[in-house]
Amino acid sequence: MLIYIAKRFLYSLLTIYIVITITFFLMHAIPGKFYAGEKALPASVMKSLDEKYGLDKPLMQQYFINVSNITKLDFGVSMYKRGRSVNDIIKQHFPVSALIGSVSIILALTFGILFGIIAAMYHNRWQDYLFMFIATIGVTIPGFVMASIAQYIFGVKLGILPVMQLKSVAHMVMPCITLSFFPLSFITRLIRSSMLEVMEQDYVRTARSKGLSERLVVYKHALKNAILPVITYLGPMIAFILTGSFVIEKIFAIPGLGRFFIESIGNRDYTVIMGTTVFLASIVIVMNFIVDILYLLVDPRIKLNK
Repeated sequence: MLIYIAKRFLYSLLTIYIVITITFFLMHAIPGKFYAGEKALPASVMKSLDEKYGLDKPLMQQYFINVSNITKLDFGVSMYKRGRSVNDIIKQHFPVSALIGSVSIILALTFGILFGIIAAMYHNRWQDYLFMFIATIGVTIPGFVMASIAQYIFGVKLGILPVMQLKSVAHMVMPCITLSFFPLSFITRLIRSSMLEVMEQDYVRTARSKGLSERLVVYKHALKNAILPVITYLGPMIAFILTGSFVIEKIFAIPGLGRFFIESIGNRDYTVIMGTTVFLASIVIVMNFIVDILYLLVDPRIKLNK
């Protein structure tokens, strides 16, 4: 097991390095520089800015400097927002994105598993049709469309929920539900199909023949194996929620990290692009690493290739 964990850890480090490399060359492929929007800057001023931020150096030299700084967890200073370091931007605004994302993950897991179990237990009845209808809507309608509909109905027409900013618990309701709706729907379908398969296994029939209640059979025997596909989906779900939050933050005017990531691309702010991309990608990679370990702990039948 230790050999497997060590391998997964090294693969994770390699993936982060690949992300750094791809991000660096892609962002330098963007035409223009961060001062391209300024009005007719003199050549001397542009040369001074290039020297200040190291843009006058050869591309490969800039690349190795970037990699060296990132290994020290130093993402540099924002080129567009003068006087602000990328580390400070992440430290100040990521907790907002993390709060929205964490609540969305909890909602998706809690209600997705619950809805999937109910749909499986009442297979081909109205409960099953209802939750499958909700799940179908969730996986087919994009998040930004759901967000706009929710704002119009609950914010404009009914006036029961605020539509902008993040000042109270009420402000979190629509962004979190909107962000969690797709993974919730996917988990519902995943648990339903997995539960229907597991409930036909011999060990479940044996548990029933012992006179155990249906609830005990479901939650003690069937769910443990039926939930394995959900654990596998945790990594992609976290990636979806982190990247999907960028659009949701923009729609609901939430001061999270996603707003700075989107603005940095338009402003050609290389340091912020690199810092936010590597930071968010590292979180996703680390979470995938943790999910791999959890999968081994939950299902000891898995054999490790040493």
